[in-house]
Amino acid sequence: MRLVALSLGGLALFLWPFAGAGLPADAPAFAVALGAIGVLVLVEYGTRRLDARGLALLAAIAAIDAALRLAFVTGIGGFSPIFFLVLCAGFTFGPAFGFEAGAVAMLVSAVATGGVGPWLPYQLFAAGWVGVAAGLVGGRLVGPPRGRDLVLLALVGFGAGFAYGALMDIWNWTFFAASPDLGWVPGASVGETVTRFGHFYVVTSLAYDSFRAVGNALLIVVLGAPVLAALARLRVRLRFEIVPLEVLTDDPGPGAHGPLVERSLTAPASDR
Repeated sequence: MRLVALSLGGLALFLWPFAGAGLPADAPAFAVALGAIGVLVLVEYGTRRLDARGLALLAAIAAIDAALRLAFVTGIGGFSPIFFLVLCAGFTFGPAFGFEAGAVAMLVSAVATGGVGPWLPYQLFAAGWVGVAAGLVGGRLVGPPRGRDLVLLALVGFGAGFAYGALMDIWNWTFFAASPDLGWVPGASVGETVTRFGHFYVVTSLAYDSFRAVGNALLIVVLGAPVLAALARLRVRLRFEIVPLEVLTDDPGPGAHGPLVERSLTAPASDR
């Protein structure tokens, strides 16, 4: 429910142009985004769904993504490797952690690259929702991923490439001047506004975002298996959970339903 409530607040940032409302002030929008994300992290920590080790993992993901964003600051079309770890983390740890990973990674990388501006609140929510999408289809892995897992995550990464670009285009569409035939017109009907935005996205961003979509999928196919397996083992070690012994090895051998082993975790298995 906390994640749903936070996401509803974020949706307001993206939906106000379609209601014909005036431009929101940059400072309040920025404060709302950071405040909402901070509240989610604090509540998760306070309810022991995110402990010190979880915070350390978030920091590690953010640091790696900041380094990747610095290394690929120009990108290849719309592609950036920053979403790879966000997708893997969400798929392994669930929607709430996926949102935190995406938002925190985007915030830290924006500070590291000097990308702080009125667009950042939109980026925080959009990147967070990429992690949520991965978490919603994920199986909360406790062992090596199967081929089906990689296919599912690759499809999510492909779709997220276009979805993230479309969400960020809403900010670009409203804050910058555009063609009279495509630009945002305050007070226009919902149907006309949606049509104009659709035309704007196809003309300006569809081809650009395809690089992000394909890049996300390729990274997951090529590198997803070892990264997901490592995160799954880490997830098992960070919680208290009874796990079949065979899921901790790539080759369980005979005795497909061998003894159970207890692994140390900090929150109940059903928390997300």
